[in-house]
Amino acid sequence: MKYPIDKSFFPFSHFAPPIRNVKTAGMMNSFIKPPFSLHRDAQVDICKECFTDARGQTVEVFVMRPKNKDTHGNGLVYIHGGGFFFDAAGYHYANAKQYALQTPCTVVFVRYRLTPHVQFPVPFEDCYAAWLWTHKNADRLHMDKNKIAIGGDSAGGCLAAAVSLACRDKNAPLPCFQLLVYPVTDRRMNTESHRRFTDTPMWNSRLSVKMWDGYLPDKNIKDIAYASPLEAESFVGLPKTYVETAQFDCLHDEAVAYAQALQNAGCAVSLYETEGTMHGFDIVQKSPIVQQAVAKRIQFMKNAFED
Repeated sequence: MKYPIDKSFFPFSHFAPPIRNVKTAGMMNSFIKPPFSLHRDAQVDICKECFTDARGQTVEVFVMRPKNKDTHGNGLVYIHGGGFFFDAAGYHYANAKQYALQTPCTVVFVRYRLTPHVQFPVPFEDCYAAWLWTHKNADRLHMDKNKIAIGGDSAGGCLAAAVSLACRDKNAPLPCFQLLVYPVTDRRMNTESHRRFTDTPMWNSRLSVKMWDGYLPDKNIKDIAYASPLEAESFVGLPKTYVETAQFDCLHDEAVAYAQALQNAGCAVSLYETEGTMHGFDIVQKSPIVQQAVAKRIQFMKNAFED
């Protein structure tokens, strides 16, 4: 089916990843690498840090800090999307750079492990460990412990929301806000947008089935909310949240449902529903719609850090 997606997204508005199964996705991911220019940027300093967490596992992050610009102690732990089986793409790093420069803030970009090599809860545990590490090292990272936020897009939005839930449940330091861009929130996939958008470009409900088969092969796990945040028993006590959706996206309705669940629980929520867009539309950085969306995220972050 053809969808009235804005022309600025061509040719990606006509493309969906050829993922036959989780193994295929893992093979495709082997070709995705961080940009060669990542450590030679004229505007931001970027360094790789590795640490050992409480499980004895090594977790890797990139710390991105603006050159010659005061971040005012602002920090953002950012978790990239990719269906839990793709590494960060170039536009993920480009967005993180914009957040660092324009907010401004120091960004801790999490390099969590991916399916099919690992499944839930490993990616979630990597991200939660990165959050705790960031808070523990806030002084060295030039962050104010009261001004550290968390964010993510797509599967990364799921992981960011799960980390916030875990922080609340485990009495760990809570993010000052969360930034969720077209997030995955519900493994049940029973929304109207999942039923409608079976063949949308970039992502669709058929791909979501494969994603969940890879990330959550055991459907009888405990702590299901850390895999599927919309299944949390309560949303009380979670931080201020920005939720952004794409119009022609099978994940649209579950993102809106998550925003509504937070709002019903008394959380402050900003919901921005983009139009003429498909999932992952950030890939076209020059699109006016993308530029407007990124600007809205940055304005939300600026305001939230000042509160």
